[in-house]
Amino acid sequence: MRQKRPTAGRGDGTGRMTGDVGKRVTVARALSKLGYCSRTQAEKLVLEGRVSISGRKTTDLSQWVDIDKDSIAVDGTPVAAEDKIYLMLNKPRGLVTTRHDPEGRPTVFDCLDDADAQHIAPVGRLDKASEGLLLFTNDTVLAQRLLDPETHLGKIYHVQISGEIGDDKLHAMVDGVEEGGEHLRAARAEHLRGGEKNSWIEVELQEGRNRQIRRMLDVLGFEVLRLVRVSIGDIALGALAKGATRPLTTDEVLYLRQRTGQK
Repeated sequence: MRQKRPTAGRGDGTGRMTGDVGKRVTVARALSKLGYCSRTQAEKLVLEGRVSISGRKTTDLSQWVDIDKDSIAVDGTPVAAEDKIYLMLNKPRGLVTTRHDPEGRPTVFDCLDDADAQHIAPVGRLDKASEGLLLFTNDTVLAQRLLDPETHLGKIYHVQISGEIGDDKLHAMVDGVEEGGEHLRAARAEHLRGGEKNSWIEVELQEGRNRQIRRMLDVLGFEVLRLVRVSIGDIALGALAKGATRPLTTDEVLYLRQRTGQK
């Protein structure tokens, strides 16, 4: 596992921003926030007695750490904050959103051949048959806030469906439908283009239920032929090639922080 020297809390325009990791957290959370490993992995390290805080070993998962003041080491090696990494991927159809798949299916990480890929995780998911914008970061605080429904950060999808769809069905998506014991609704649903055989619609969600759009349209009698996420808030997929990645700009990262209330 890699360690980096701490640097100032600024963006460099390459999808990396540094600093802003601090305050008091539990020791496992501290290792996660510093980008060293996941919280589950950190808890295992603590219980194995491999973690020390300011020179003293601890096996207490409830112990608090001030990241700005306390020194943390694993197996005697100091852990420093990693540069923050923020990427977008134009996810191709057919990839599962996980790091390792027990069935051996290709994953979104097959598109990330950079060494930094081992230190980042996807923000949310797109199912195997879906395409489009997927964010990756090692900024666990921002990732959690982006996934919080209270953030109200809209995600926009372009969806190709079988047949024609009328305004009544689009209004039904906004009003909400019942499926599997859940009330599923879109923040917005509009017709884009199409004819008798198939249509394209634009759907905005502000919540992230499993396969939400597909389930809603199935209730309304439509088969989803393609589903592409084109934006998250003001962060747009644009002309990024399928399977390609690019770092978020400093302005894009600041926008996401502002929208989620992160300083």
